[in-house]
Amino acid sequence: MSGGLFFLRLAVGVIFIYHSVPKLKDPKSMASGIGWTPTQVLGLGMVEFISALGILGGIATKFSALVLMVVMLGAIYHKIKKWHIPFMGTSSTGWEFDFILFCASLTIYLRY
Repeated sequence: MSGGLFFLRLAVGVIFIYHSVPKLKDPKSMASGIGWTPTQVLGLGMVEFISALGILGGIATKFSALVLMVVMLGAIYHKIKKWHIPFMGTSSTGWEFDFILFCASLTIYLRY
């Protein structure tokens, strides 16, 4: 494994853990903001957290990257089709962050 790929795995893992924690700690609050049930948000948080650990730990890395790719495709779909968020926003994040996380997960998937 190359050093660059290690740092990509580190970045993706840390970002997904960071974003999963609010979903795991307070799914009710997160659910009200996105129109999901708390159970759905909790499930998403668990999927993100476990997959991030897989990426970081090198355990089921390819599968974990695939799962995170699906998560990001879902996020992109919701932002484009349901919430009508542009690729890049001036006052808030568009779906460019989701796109780069999808591409990073795809790179990890293709390299393992």
